[in-house]
Parts: sequence; C-alpha cells; structure tokens
Amino acid sequence: MEVAAAIAAWAWTSACQSFSLHHPWWHGLCPRSVELHDLGPRLSAGARVYLPNSTEFPVLSARWSALKAPSPSAVVLPGTEEDVAEIVKYANEKHLPFLTYNGAHGALTSLGQMSHGIEINLAQLNEVEIAEEGRTATVGGGALSKTVIDKLWQSGKQTVTGTCECVSYLGPGLGGGHGWLQGYHGLIADQFVSMNVVLADGSLEKIDASSDLWWAMNGAGHNFGIVTSVETTIYDIEHHDWAIETLIFSGDKVEAVYQAANDHILKNGTQPSDVINWSYWLNVPQIDPHNPVIIFYIIQEGVKTVNPAYKEPFYGLGPLSAEPSRGSYTDLAAWTGIDIAAMPCQKLGHANPRFPIYLESYNIEAQRRVYDVFADAVRGSSPFNNSMFQFEGYPTQGVGTRSESAFAFRNSHLLVAPLINYLPDGSKRDREAADLGHHLRDILHKATGQEQLHAYVNYAYGSETSEQLYGEEKWRQDKLLHLKRKYDPEGKFSYYAPIAQI
Repeated sequence: MEVAAAIAAWAWTSACQSFSLHHPWWHGLCPRSVELHDLGPRLSAGARVYLPNSTEFPVLSARWSALKAPSPSAVVLPGTEEDVAEIVKYANEKHLPFLTYNGAHGALTSLGQMSHGIEINLAQLNEVEIAEEGRTATVGGGALSKTVIDKLWQSGKQTVTGTCECVSYLGPGLGGGHGWLQGYHGLIADQFVSMNVVLADGSLEKIDASSDLWWAMNGAGHNFGIVTSVETTIYDIEHHDWAIETLIFSGDKVEAVYQAANDHILKNGTQPSDVINWSYWLNVPQIDPHNPVIIFYIIQEGVKTVNPAYKEPFYGLGPLSAEPSRGSYTDLAAWTGIDIAAMPCQKLGHANPRFPIYLESYNIEAQRRVYDVFADAVRGSSPFNNSMFQFEGYPTQGVGTRSESAFAFRNSHLLVAPLINYLPDGSKRDREAADLGHHLRDILHKATGQEQLHAYVNYAYGSETSEQLYGEEKWRQDKLLHLKRKYDPEGKFSYYAPIAQI
C-alpha cells in the first residue's frame, strides 16, 4: 500500500515523501507517533492513503460546496469492500471520526462538524457488473451515475439513477433518489435488491428486505452505514428515442409559464410517465442583462419530437427562444446542463447551499413573489449573481406504488430548490446567503398551506429537522430512532442529515 506523504504526528507535520508503508526506510526515518502506519498491513495492495501535504489531498478532499465543509486529516481510498470495514475498525480503535465521500453535491452544513479524522473515499470501488441473467447489476459504492448509465446503456439496459452525471449512484439512492425513469420504476432506492454495508462497528454485512435495517437504508441510509456495493434491478431499454424542447422566457412570463405547466403537464398530479418538466431561473446577461430568465424544458421519452399537446401552449406564450432536440437517454444530462463536464459538476471552491421543498403544484402567486425576491437578490453585481432556482417535475406513478422505505414524500410532484452560489467571504456573507435561501423557501412553503415543510434530504441545507427530512409521522421517527440506537448507538454516522438525537 502506498502513502502519498508520511506522518510526523496526528497534527500532520510533514516529514516524509511518497513510498510504500512496507519500505524498510519507514521505521528508520519517519516518526511514528500517529500510528497510521498500523493501518497499512490491514488493507489490500490497492488501497491508498493521502495526507494534507500530498499533492492529491486537496483534490480528493475537496467538496462541491465549500460552505462548512468537513476537514478530514487523512484520505483513504479503499481497494476492496473489506478495506472499508478495516478502516472503520481502525478508526474506532483510534477514536477517530470517519466520513464517506463518493461523488459530488452533498452540501449539508452538518458535514462541517467533522473537524478531523478519516475520509473514506470510495472512488476505486466503481465497478458495474451485469448479472448473467440480465435482470440485476452489482454497482460499487463509488460508481458515478454516468458510469452506471453508460455501462448499462452499452448492454441494452437501464435503471433509475440520479439525473446529474457527477453524483454517485448510491449517494442519492440512500436518500430515496429521484431520476428520469422514476415514473415507470420508482426511486433509485426502489431498485435495490440487496446491499453490502459496513456498520458502525466495522462489520461488513449483506442485507436485503429480510433485515429490519433495510427499511432505514432506503431513504435514511446515510445515518446507518457505508454501502460498499449494491445489487440493483435493471431493465431492458424500451425506447432509444428521447426529445426535448428548450424554451427561454423573460421574467414577466412567470405566471403564464407555470400556469401552463400546471394545466398541460402536471394536470392535477396526472403527469404522464413519459414526460418531464424541468426549469431553471438564472442570470444570462446575453439574453437579459437585468433579470434572471426562465429556462424551461419539456422532455419526452419514446419520440423524436415532443408532442404538440405539451409544447404548443408554451410556444403560444412568446418565448425568447425555442430549440427542439432529439437524441437518447444518454443526452439528457447535457441537454439540461448537468453533464459531467458542465459547470454544476465542477468543484471550484464556491459555496453552494440549497433550500429544498416538495410541492404538489405550482402556486402561481407564490411563483411571482419568489421570482421577484430572487431577481432582486441576484441581479447585477450581487455576490449571489451566479445563483439559480431549480424546479424538477418528474412523473410520480412509479414512486407512489412503493411504500416500504424510510423515504416519506412519495406523493409529492415537484422538487424545488434555490441554489445560492457565491465565493466564501466570511460569516456575514454566509448568513446573508442562508437568510435569502430560507426566505425563498418560506414563501413557497407558506403558499402550500401545510404546517410541515417537506424537504429532500439529498438537497438539504442542514437546518432542517428530522421530521422535515424523514416525515413527521410519529411512527416514522420512532422507527428511525429505534434502528439508530440498535445499529449506531454511538452516532458514528451523524454528519449527513442526522436523525433525531439518540
């Protein structure tokens, strides 16, 4: 096993250069007070350890959002699933916290509570193996959505994955996981057949629906273990053709655009399984130098052009531009600006907090109010002028047919979230961003008339309650708490959207 830099003390004073932990010089030249060298013989030959003075450390430990990011003292890349178990056992023996990394976009402020310890980076566990019978695939814990999509597509298969190519497959799935195909098949978590999971005590277990832990892992899984691989259901590709209409509107069309979406796509919760509505508000100075524009997508499966019944009502509103495209499922991320090469997939040192809320439909008056507040806050030279508002309108038929999981919000039709992007510049700016994000979400929540806010855990800011993330029903909270006390009584997994205190 190779080390990117050796250790002088747990305080990470640097002394040594890159070499093998089994190199005969280790004992003669390098201080041993940290005892990290004890980890080496316990791991496979493919495992890697990086310390802060290595060139790789800043890249491997970087987060997509720099706001209250965790601060690991070492990065370990396991080479096998068994390595993950050994790392957790080692961390427990040394009384060190640990946190798993496996992609991008996890931005909760609760992650910042990890101020030292071991980052377990699953990047090397990225295999995707299709079973011989072609009905399931085994996906490694570090595989990105793009990896899963491409491997399956090449074999004439597909499954529900996250929409953004740079997120991991499992990260979203442990929180439920929305995707383009959910109208047919349900959430990412609904595809899981079994999983290998490292528990808080370092044991590596294979679990399935016969385990009491299965319910929690499918919706609140970040609180209970590290999934090193999962067996998931896959499907034959039914339709190779997909089409999209990309329409851009000026801000004065907010009411008309979202009324059309309610009337012609959402249709009181009966949005067809083959149609998706998706939109952004963001500044595009070349189009409108004064206000954010509305970029509205209508996506349809199984066609070469979007059905006129869906697109013509929007054409009638007078868009600033309209562009039809045709292609396949593998084009969707690029069409919507979330492919692996796109700006939202880059780790640039920006803060990227989001403030999610589930909605049943677009409240037209609230859409206008929230647009005006957003536009005032992000126009011109505002430090938040690269922010955007996301509106994700997936079909939900497949989601509503499943119920045996910790994911609570199966009847919601829209996932909405302002994303406040800015360069960090002290606590005052952080507070301003948080105030803006909460205010925008509060406008939308008040318009629902519901007492409880419902928020998507994978987009959460970090201020949300356990009830807001996992459902307010008492039986849900009691069940989560019971399982937490059983499987993680010391709260080892408590950095990412923690459930109620144990």
